[in-house]
Amino acid sequence: MIDQQTIERIQDAAQIVDVVSDFVTLRRRGVNFVGLCPFHDDRTPSFYVSPAKNICKCFSCGEGGSSVHFIMKHEQLAYHEALKFLAKKYNIEVVEKELTSEEKQAQSDRDSMFILNEFARDYFVKTLHQNPEGKAIGLSYFKERGFRDDIIKKFQLGYSLEQRDAFSTEAQKAGYKREFLLKTGLSFGDDDSRPLMDRFRGRVIFPVHTLSGKVVAFGGRILKKADNMAKYVNSPESEIYSKSKELYGIFFSKNAIVKADKCFLVEGYTDVLSMHQAGVENVVASSGTALTYGQIRMIHRFSENITVLYDGDAAGIKAALRGIDLLLEDGMNVRVVLLPEGEDPDSFARKQNAEQFNRFIDEHEQDFIRFKTNLLLGEAGDDPIKRAELISNIVQSISLIPDNIKRSVYIQDTATLLNSREDVIIAAVNKIRIKNYEKKKEQREKEEAREAIVETQSHSDDTITVTNKKLLTARNPYEKAERELIRYIIRYGTLPVFVRYEKEKQIKESEEVEVEVAIEEGPSVIEVIKFDLLRDKFIFSDEVFFSNSLYRAIFEEACEKLSDESFVCDRYFLTHHDPKISKLATDLVSDKYQLSKIHAKSIGESEDEKSSRLRERNFLDKLVIRATTELKNAHIMQMIKELNKKLESANSEEESELMIQFMRLQDLKKALAKELGERIILKY
Repeated sequence: MIDQQTIERIQDAAQIVDVVSDFVTLRRRGVNFVGLCPFHDDRTPSFYVSPAKNICKCFSCGEGGSSVHFIMKHEQLAYHEALKFLAKKYNIEVVEKELTSEEKQAQSDRDSMFILNEFARDYFVKTLHQNPEGKAIGLSYFKERGFRDDIIKKFQLGYSLEQRDAFSTEAQKAGYKREFLLKTGLSFGDDDSRPLMDRFRGRVIFPVHTLSGKVVAFGGRILKKADNMAKYVNSPESEIYSKSKELYGIFFSKNAIVKADKCFLVEGYTDVLSMHQAGVENVVASSGTALTYGQIRMIHRFSENITVLYDGDAAGIKAALRGIDLLLEDGMNVRVVLLPEGEDPDSFARKQNAEQFNRFIDEHEQDFIRFKTNLLLGEAGDDPIKRAELISNIVQSISLIPDNIKRSVYIQDTATLLNSREDVIIAAVNKIRIKNYEKKKEQREKEEAREAIVETQSHSDDTITVTNKKLLTARNPYEKAERELIRYIIRYGTLPVFVRYEKEKQIKESEEVEVEVAIEEGPSVIEVIKFDLLRDKFIFSDEVFFSNSLYRAIFEEACEKLSDESFVCDRYFLTHHDPKISKLATDLVSDKYQLSKIHAKSIGESEDEKSSRLRERNFLDKLVIRATTELKNAHIMQMIKELNKKLESANSEEESELMIQFMRLQDLKKALAKELGERIILKY
């Protein structure tokens, strides 16, 4: 475990803009920064980063938090692993105390799999450079392909021995469990009693890295010809690896993509290596698979411009066209380069330096729609049926473009190329867009309904998701009032609810000036809330003031920490080790809060003054007590509701007793209503 002092050093060093910029391209917008959210399908920037508050938040999907929690979510790490990730980034030494057996047991399977992958990478690298077979076969292969030592080391290339269980045996000797060797796909075996076999035996190894550089999978190329054996073998899907969400080379290319504001897309591992060696580093590979939304979103976070490199294989080009339509749909600017006949990105890059390569690209790249139109026109010839199919195909691609201006330009250009009427193409495009919109709307409604049902069934009393907030607020009559109190605690918890000032004359620079001096401070927000709830504790069941367990945990922890002089509420909860608490704190600190008409009236604010009203900080004495009163009122209203139900089925004896309780609750209700209807003055 990491000591608290080190945790605070890491949190102080990890500036949110610096951390998020490693994974998302940010642009300044006022005092904040904004970019595409990495946690959902974001096509218009909705992910805001606040340097002042040192937090991030997506106002679309609701994800966000501190630097630590951003890394936890993005890299799928446990809290302490995320701290170590940031400590390494900022060169902060982490000294951990020995874990107990229970803590060791609590380490997640994901952590174990990542650690095993790191061991495997180091093993394969060592085998390539130090083992006689590795040097003779693996290293010789890379040298024959023309790869320099610096490229081989940069991409951590390796080799797996021909012996069928060499790696599995070595890993088990080092203490790695059979369970994780199977889960990562590094080994395979049917029976627990039989030895494991290596998946990548006799192959050169290409580690696949996440955006942050963690090894998530491997690709292996066989060097000896063998029947019934695939040329390339990749790690299977696992808890840490989804092929559709990873791009080979993204870790080594992301900074170059941002700098060039362009990404080259190629197919294979060696294409990426050769282009890096030629000095062209803004390149990633789809690893031989069709592009997916996950891969496209990853590229889009760093640039809107993508150039796809094709060799001259017509069949391969046609297969890839389907994936490029997804790029258009995501709003990216797509260009295509057809390499000289007989060349692929690997062979072509090995003959060029960076200047020559980029010059060729500038001279030969084409807009994708024009490229696709010309390609299909050549096939259609004068056949009217094929030309009609061609127009439908092009219209389908144009309809996916989200930007109205771009779409309009493409329609005009296509009409000219195809010698077709522009209004016909516009009508066809609009028809497809309406159809797609209705289809997506129906699908979205079904998903939201399904999520709402699942959330309602599984929801106990944890924090509420953005999608189902209204549903669950209606379900929990205390939610609104409880959330408001927690918002005051997180934002202002240790601050006094009021400060009284008195004017005093002082001498400054030989002149007598009049200054305001604080002569009295009220209790803190936390103390006021605790006191006001406790004095009416008969309203609550067994002094449980919050029905939501997350709110209750925050309230209790805030009360415990109040005696600590260094305790600052917002900082403490924004960097809390529990991601649910951190996320909730981010939501409550980030939300633009508007006083309701009733709350505005309670502090004497008129409608005309709202736009320029003083911050709520100046009226905490009134607003906090109003919030506690509203929570009490919610409980009284619920008690009356439950009592009415009991009265419906009560006998005469029970009815008499219940009526006494009912009258008492009605009196309380009137008192609270009067208090809520008037301006509240804090009294102790």
